[in-house]
Amino acid sequence: MNSQPINIGLIGFGTIGSGVIEIFNQNLDLIQKKVGKEVNLKKIVDLDIETDRGVEISSDKLSTDVKDILEDPEISIVIELIGGYEPARSFIIKALENGKHVVTANKALLAKHWEEITATAERNNVRISFEASVGGGIPLLQPLNESLAANNFEGIYGIINGTANYILTKMSEEGLKFDDVLKEAQEKGYAEQDPTFDIEGHDTAQKLIILTMLGFGNYVTQEKFHVEGITKITPQDIEFTSKTLRYVTKLLGISRKVGNELEVRVHPTLIPKTHLLASVNDVFNGVYMVGDAVGPVMMYGQGAGMMPTASAVVGDCIDIISNSQKGITYGPPQSRETPVKNMDNVISRYYIRLTALDQPGVLHKISGILSEYNISLESVNQEQNEAEPSLPIFMVTHEASEKNINAALSQIDELKEITAPSLFIRILDE
Repeated sequence: MNSQPINIGLIGFGTIGSGVIEIFNQNLDLIQKKVGKEVNLKKIVDLDIETDRGVEISSDKLSTDVKDILEDPEISIVIELIGGYEPARSFIIKALENGKHVVTANKALLAKHWEEITATAERNNVRISFEASVGGGIPLLQPLNESLAANNFEGIYGIINGTANYILTKMSEEGLKFDDVLKEAQEKGYAEQDPTFDIEGHDTAQKLIILTMLGFGNYVTQEKFHVEGITKITPQDIEFTSKTLRYVTKLLGISRKVGNELEVRVHPTLIPKTHLLASVNDVFNGVYMVGDAVGPVMMYGQGAGMMPTASAVVGDCIDIISNSQKGITYGPPQSRETPVKNMDNVISRYYIRLTALDQPGVLHKISGILSEYNISLESVNQEQNEAEPSLPIFMVTHEASEKNINAALSQIDELKEITAPSLFIRILDE
């Protein structure tokens, strides 16, 4: 074994940081055998070093001063696990400028400051690794950037937020309302007390930015693509689309090449029950990719949690130690200027739910408006209930543009016979 130890510094002694320490405590011999070198978790920095995290760590390794890591010439790898934008960004930039490799799980920071961080790593001939930033413990990003690098990707489709997926799964399996499942998810610790980031699609969007960069070479900021959450989905929608149409409802991040343009979008999507992604349930994540050479590939596993995420973090450390001179590449650079399609121009089939008074001629008015916008219907179903003055109408369209769907439904919602806002969900065909 090489006599010179590899020293690692950990910034952030929270949940994931505790998992990293636990893995080093349990599997240090295995790690050192894999890399053929002595590995030493030399210093852990956090503002709170007094609280018991339930893992064994020598007190002389703990510090509240980040300079004990960033300015230590013996530390060659820095793990950043404090999250957020600042001071995480400043710590990462400083570590890279000081010639240290960096491992992070911070998808928000990467999504916002990708160009600055990767340029700093390249300029200083060090690596920035971030396997844990998307999909938790799923080995996803490194295979995408290496093992599958020979492919031109046709599409990447990801269920990459466990909170949203858990909510939709419970709504589907138990017929519960969104608010009731959200409360249960919060009680179980699957959802934050302020769940906006997850249920409105922002977490999925940040992860999709990273997948898009690695898969297509395009750095597309969140402001440039459509992001929509799951709060408007009802048990009624899920029951009808599941039992009658044979679809499951998922919050999907989509990045795909269509002609000479790139579609990037996050929204609820109806997926055929025969599709591999349809079986990704509860808090699990799944990413389905289609390459021109390899064909379809599915990655599945736990997308969050202390030990799965810590596993990916330590895996990045092992990869850096074993391949410290590996070149820095982040997706195919030749495609970085591919234009992103405007959401108005996206073409899809749609499920539409309207709520209308049970009166003669209502369907005729609705179909007339849809026809004005070149939207043809594949199927129409209307529930019958004499006790209710308003009834739901379920429709499935043939392919239409997003612009026309929005315009038509806006006009339909203004009809006096329509008693509640319409809803539409895009359909992912096989």
